[in-house]
Amino acid sequence: MIYFDNSATTKPYAAALETYTKVATHYFANPSSLHKFGQKVRDLHEEARKQVAALMSVRSEDIVFTSGGTESNNLAIKGIARAYQNRGKHILTSKIEHPSVSNVMKELEEEGFQVTYLPVTKSGQVRMEDVKEALREDTILISIMHVNNEVGSIQPIAEIGELLKERELPFFHVDNVQGFAKKELVLSQIDAMSISGHKLHGLRGTGILYKKSTVKLHPEILGGGQEFGLRSGTENTAGIVALAKAMRLSLEDFEKKSSELTALRDYLLEQLEKLDGVTVHTDALHSAPHIICFSAKNHRGEVLVHALEEKEVFVSTTSACSSRAKLESSTLHAMGVPGNQATGAIRVSLSYDNTKAEAEQFIYFLKEILQKINEVVK
Repeated sequence: MIYFDNSATTKPYAAALETYTKVATHYFANPSSLHKFGQKVRDLHEEARKQVAALMSVRSEDIVFTSGGTESNNLAIKGIARAYQNRGKHILTSKIEHPSVSNVMKELEEEGFQVTYLPVTKSGQVRMEDVKEALREDTILISIMHVNNEVGSIQPIAEIGELLKERELPFFHVDNVQGFAKKELVLSQIDAMSISGHKLHGLRGTGILYKKSTVKLHPEILGGGQEFGLRSGTENTAGIVALAKAMRLSLEDFEKKSSELTALRDYLLEQLEKLDGVTVHTDALHSAPHIICFSAKNHRGEVLVHALEEKEVFVSTTSACSSRAKLESSTLHAMGVPGNQATGAIRVSLSYDNTKAEAEQFIYFLKEILQKINEVVK
């Protein structure tokens, strides 16, 4: 099996699974319970928070555990918007955000907020001049992803942070679900950031929202007041401890294997660009090292996905979160990609475990599939 769908989800580290099983088996008490068993679980929970904070070089009280990237994005965006709406009701975002951001923006617009959707270049990047032009006195939030989940384009996060550093508002939120342990990101000029556990070889149902202590959030889930009153509900301590382990291991992979991952991505891009009728939508100079997006002329994306599946090669049609709907990619549309290409796009997403041999096999199968389909069409 060749698994090239790591932006949809990753295979959990064996060590993360082992950690989860150990904690879930032996430390299953409610961390809010007053007895010593519950307090032991509470200690494990808070130790995981300290470990995560240390890995990110931030304060432990700035780490909020969530169920994943979607919840983190919702909490950050709606939390800031509703907490600061008396200061302004204008928000900036881009046209290529994940649905967990773009759909939240639509909901806020229904509540009376004004949202400016920034365009992107043909490489899928926000332009700083557009950010500067769109900023208003009543702008309270900018939410821009670090790495796009469909084409891998990297956004000018550092430049936006530098632009905002002398301003009290707006706050700056970054969806870093696809960027963590793939591209370095300095947090000093970011006010909030979202991370998903299952995108970095942790378990599903785990995530993190980093937020500076200066940022107030309106909570979205009310109840017993867990996670500093921002995310009520009995904590998933086993998953959180496993997430801390997975974060450490993924950062170690980043330090040791990032050049290998880039080389693998570059090999695939080189081979794809040689194929007749194939258009590559990922710009190697402005993208992360693990995502490639391409289209094959006159071929629908789902047809290629299933043809590759028969060869035990697993890829996806752009975002896994919206692939079943068979919709034109909003990211590719924003990049100016024609509709027939946008609906037929394929995403290949790599992990540090993928190999050159797998990449070579993928190219071989893809050539074979395209040749057969072209013969049928003729």
